[in-house]
Amino acid sequence: MHILLLGSGGREHALAWKIAGSPLLTKLWCAPGNVGIAREAECVALDVANHAAVIEFCKANGIELVVVGPETPLAAGIVDDLENAGIKAFGPSKKAAQLEASKGFTKALCSEFNIPTGAYRRCTSAAEALDYVRAQGAPIVVKADGLAAGKGVVVAKTLAEAEAAIAMMFDGAFGAAGAEVVIEEFLEGREVSFFALCDGETAIPLASAQDHKRVFDHDQGPNTGGMGAYSPTPFVTPEVHDEIMSRIILPAVAGMRARGTPFHGVLYAGVMLTKAGPKLFEFNVRFGDPECQVLMLRMMSDIVPAFLAVCDGELKHFDLRWYPQAAVTVVMAAKGYPGDYKKGSRIEGLDDAAKVEGVEIFHAGTTEKDGSILANGGRVLNVCALGETITEAQARAYQAIDRIKWPDGFCRRDIAWQAVEQERVGS
Repeated sequence: MHILLLGSGGREHALAWKIAGSPLLTKLWCAPGNVGIAREAECVALDVANHAAVIEFCKANGIELVVVGPETPLAAGIVDDLENAGIKAFGPSKKAAQLEASKGFTKALCSEFNIPTGAYRRCTSAAEALDYVRAQGAPIVVKADGLAAGKGVVVAKTLAEAEAAIAMMFDGAFGAAGAEVVIEEFLEGREVSFFALCDGETAIPLASAQDHKRVFDHDQGPNTGGMGAYSPTPFVTPEVHDEIMSRIILPAVAGMRARGTPFHGVLYAGVMLTKAGPKLFEFNVRFGDPECQVLMLRMMSDIVPAFLAVCDGELKHFDLRWYPQAAVTVVMAAKGYPGDYKKGSRIEGLDDAAKVEGVEIFHAGTTEKDGSILANGGRVLNVCALGETITEAQARAYQAIDRIKWPDGFCRRDIAWQAVEQERVGS
């Protein structure tokens, strides 16, 4: 098959690595790709926002499947346009992508189809939002309604923080994404990431995972796009797994179908394991980043038939197999992230780091100049490792990181700490 992958980050490098291993693949292209992806695919300088150009490329190169990595092109309707041109594409329609593109849309779906989630108010003015948070008190969560590259969420521990977040969003910090805000109840518990492939009717779960949103150790500092992840998580027991499927995933898939906007693609549920049971705090309509990296390492099945089954509505005849090993990914980011950071610093030692047993390094924000790898983003590298236990996988990932020479980079040193602690207690 001729396959085109859209995107340029660590998630897309992991997907390219996995797709490249498929015996069904004849040739893989990636637009725009990155230095790491170039080892797995031919990178092409396509503007993903230019749907006509993407369609023209697909027709010129006999593309039989397009896999869409990031959320922005999905929300812009790239799948609709590709399918209207007769090109098979993995991902939801523009209307179905509202599950991520609009927090208010998701909350309304939860209300309509009895999906457990926190109490909320959708606000179109700062005055309305301020009145609501003052009535509710803190802690409370303030979210930009639209897409904000993973940064449009403020968990306000005090009323003053909530008021500042509301002012920031309505002052245009996130552009159109903050024209409306959703104020949500603060959910207490343990956060997990739950993924399921969906073909509009059937949903099959992927392996469990957990990411780390805060920028510093011990979950301190501002939220980021994700500083690391691990899989499986011991906190998604078989009972919890079944409850998330029956109360969150399946009602959402059925609800979207009932509304006439069936969901095709991978549905990512951000779930809080509260004392009252699992509650949804967000849906995303694509693989998580960096959860995708650990899932791809652990997936035994060929991913290409899975993509095709989603597109063709054949998931009811499909199953996925997983390696029993655990996986950990640690994000190396440019100093200053998620605030201001410099680009262009040199990264050395990657080949040496990749020699550590079980390690794969996925590029998220790199470029190449005169034979050197340079940082070209906020989240720059994903150092991933497999191990017989989470503890072993974590140790291998940090062993590899210690071989990387990048003074202008940093990482959290405690990724997967909760699972490591659980293994220690259980041993």
